[in-house]
Amino acid sequence: MASLSSVKQWDLETDILILGFGLAGASAAIEALDTDPNVKVTICEKNPEKYAGGNSRASGQSLLIAKNPTALKAYQKSMSTSNPIPEDMLDEWALRMSQLEPWIQARATQAGAQYIKGTGFTEREAVLEFPELGAADAVTYTATILPIPAGVWLAFKKNIDLRPVEILYESPVTDLVQDPDTLEVFGAIIEQNGVKKSIKAKRGVVMAVGGFEANLDMQRNYCGYEELHPLGNPANTGDGIHILQKAGADMWHMRNKGQSGGIWPGLQIPGYKTVFLRNLFWQSYSWIEIAADNKRFYNETAELQLTHYKEKKHKHWVDTPHINAGPIHMIFDETTREYNCLALKASTWNIAAENLDWSDDNQVEIEQGIISKADSIEALAELIGRDISEVTAEVQKYNDACKAGQDDEFNRIPITLQPIAKAPFYAVKIVPAVVCTGGGGRRNIESEVLTPSGHAISRLYEAGELGSMFSNLYQNGSYLTEAMISGRAAGKNAAKQKSWD
Repeated sequence: MASLSSVKQWDLETDILILGFGLAGASAAIEALDTDPNVKVTICEKNPEKYAGGNSRASGQSLLIAKNPTALKAYQKSMSTSNPIPEDMLDEWALRMSQLEPWIQARATQAGAQYIKGTGFTEREAVLEFPELGAADAVTYTATILPIPAGVWLAFKKNIDLRPVEILYESPVTDLVQDPDTLEVFGAIIEQNGVKKSIKAKRGVVMAVGGFEANLDMQRNYCGYEELHPLGNPANTGDGIHILQKAGADMWHMRNKGQSGGIWPGLQIPGYKTVFLRNLFWQSYSWIEIAADNKRFYNETAELQLTHYKEKKHKHWVDTPHINAGPIHMIFDETTREYNCLALKASTWNIAAENLDWSDDNQVEIEQGIISKADSIEALAELIGRDISEVTAEVQKYNDACKAGQDDEFNRIPITLQPIAKAPFYAVKIVPAVVCTGGGGRRNIESEVLTPSGHAISRLYEAGELGSMFSNLYQNGSYLTEAMISGRAAGKNAAKQKSWD
């Protein structure tokens, strides 16, 4: 940490300093100004303006709407049995969730955007991830703000544009200014164009800088993952983790049983750190995935997106095997190539922020060499560096299952058992892709950062993905709404503080 005595002069002064301009940071700024319209709010964002928004910009934009706090608490408690969330935190979170919808609707109205029931890109009005744990009673419906992608973020960005909020882009935080004895926070050190600058925060600092999904070294050390690629913000490199550790915060939810948001099949474009999400909705099913041993390893056409790519093993919900099966290739034929775009275009950083595209017929990616093409399975296996006899045998085994109308090994439903038969044949590498991480400083429902002894660090708040309360399984639409709730608490409580100077 930087001590107050080490600051020779303040380069900037504000009342509330928000670090990170995603949904949590935006919610904190909105609530701070609603609490005290005279408060000065400054946001520092690591990315340039065109890349602002964090993971809230790249997500599927689903919002969990819950009207029954008792059922919602019971559901979340059941999803968190392996790493229990404090009871008082669950109580208040569930209550605030049941009261949240009018506030979201007000944000959409103020932005001139359309708030709707449903996900915006499927026909489902509600996504019930874990029915046996109480989803039907807990989830009233799923909602979003149009357009897709990024509609929720765009609405909140417009709300900030309409308010007197100072935003400093390309200004990552490097340290907090604290009392080394009491840990009270007085401001932060940021970096602009290689120059360190001190910002005085008279009332409080809100950490909302996201997680560490784009930091492979941290993924390896905290989670044991050899390879993992972000679907979201590539600037989420764990900056907040290191700063909160220095600040004296207790850490929690760094791994849990896996990644709460799941590990999904991704499609990588050379030159980009972030990846596309492999399509979830298929017109034909003449394809399989093979692992490092050239064998299938799971039910490829199960609707795993409905459980955030968790599958039930031995009565426990765990991450699908993608993280441990690589290298993985998807093998498919001309029918699947012709009738399906391999990439989902409703979310991910590549779609929402980079404005990258994936051709509807996959021809561009074939020409670029991202997709390998051959006239026979044998030639395809050789082209992708696989054992020819093993790949040929596995494709034949799958085709035999299609002919029999029964997949004894992985139980694909009969309608999806379509043989890989029409030449030419194709292969594309599938990489394990992560939605987000939830680890960070332990916090309470008021978004106060806690020490290992359970005491709040004065004037330090945390919101959003960094230090999320979710400790194991995750219900669709919860991360964005938790970002709102934690951001609002942080902004409100910081605004109520008296200036330390």
